[in-house]
Amino acid sequence: MDRDIRLKRLRFRAWHRGTKEADLMIGGFFDRHGDLWDADRLDWFEALLEEQDVDIMAWAMGTLPCPARWEGPMMADMRALDFVPVAAKPE
Repeated sequence: MDRDIRLKRLRFRAWHRGTKEADLMIGGFFDRHGDLWDADRLDWFEALLEEQDVDIMAWAMGTLPCPARWEGPMMADMRALDFVPVAAKPE
């Protein structure tokens, strides 16, 4: 599959998870890093998208132990959570 088409498909899947929270975390992670990933990292992310959103979010936030399959530099990048926008505080 052409890389551009694959990126578009992954971006769509990352941003259409079913809840706003999952969209922001998983879609934001993809938007921040996806264009820089090689084929192996794209494979990792594509496989991760098959997991349940609540599990992905819990692994990234550290509220559930992360299975060894997902542990590594990609999950470490996801755990940074520096790609999730912070809502402005009301005055």
